[in-house]
Amino acid sequence: MWPDRRLLDLFKIEVPIVQAPMAGAQGAEIMIGAAQSGALASLGCAMLPVEKAREQVNIVRQRVSAPLNMNFFCHKAAEVEAEAEARWRTRLAPYFRELDIDPYAPIAAANRAPFDAAMCELVEELKPEVVSFHFGLPDKALLRRVKDAGCLVIASATIVREAVWLEANGVDAIIAQGAEAGGHRGMFLTDDIANQPGTFALVPQVVDAVRVPVIAAGGIADGRGIAAAFALGAAGVQIGSAYLRCPESLVAPLVRKALAEASDDSTVITNVMTGRPARGVVNRVMREVGPVAPEAPPFPHAATALFPLKTAAEKQEKVDFTNLWAGQAIPLGREMPAADLTRSLAQAALQRLEQMKG
Repeated sequence: MWPDRRLLDLFKIEVPIVQAPMAGAQGAEIMIGAAQSGALASLGCAMLPVEKAREQVNIVRQRVSAPLNMNFFCHKAAEVEAEAEARWRTRLAPYFRELDIDPYAPIAAANRAPFDAAMCELVEELKPEVVSFHFGLPDKALLRRVKDAGCLVIASATIVREAVWLEANGVDAIIAQGAEAGGHRGMFLTDDIANQPGTFALVPQVVDAVRVPVIAAGGIADGRGIAAAFALGAAGVQIGSAYLRCPESLVAPLVRKALAEASDDSTVITNVMTGRPARGVVNRVMREVGPVAPEAPPFPHAATALFPLKTAAEKQEKVDFTNLWAGQAIPLGREMPAADLTRSLAQAALQRLEQMKG
């Protein structure tokens, strides 16, 4: 029924949909729903300690017998210089004063850690069917251990050159992340936000450049988008934003409301929230300080000074300093359980593909 079965056969799933890992926005419940309807369920582990990641995977394993994906960041950890941190706090000082917060009070550091030996040991213990990486790949020794544990490896590319590099370094499939995609850009061989191609431009060029299956990501939130991805040569799709309004989503009510009210032009790529380019619904600090601020400390340290502002503003029912990660197709999201959404997406895509054949 599906025109390309490579991803189905590779992951041993029923529908060619990867439920995107969304660190902080989803956990086991969305994974269970997606897996029950035949998609590849994913857990974003970048903000989780080892114990919590183990707990979430075990919950999924107890509820459903299906392949799952554990996702990790592979950024190079950067120390934030005191001078850079001071500049950032000075830039944000008016907001601290407005909310009556001391801008120089000690704040716990942001907790987005790169894949390391401890997480690698967890992968070896849990043996997820798939391990995905963002911002490139871990060092060769860690990557070899992941593969030796029997895991398939996939990773994100935002330009063709990144896709070619990933294939040369042994990935089993490539996520072609168009500029429309929500959340952090997976870019690692470029830092030029302005040159990031959209999904329709990126996917066919990646398909032409590599031999492994390509998973289209970015701006795909319904059956039409999935069918279009197949027409471009993709073997499947990765969908994130469409799941954010599911009841199983962990996003706060304030965030859920902001996402529900978003339109096609509500999102931008910004570095203000974390120090690394990511797409989200515009909030006050993104609009007034960015969307791209040269003084933002390196990832993930820009988030540190924003945390007390986020906490204080949310108490006033405002999302002025809250991450609202979402892609350009966020208005196409629907409020339905993850299992129903996954099933609906697959059925709509098959119907559209049949129409295209006719």
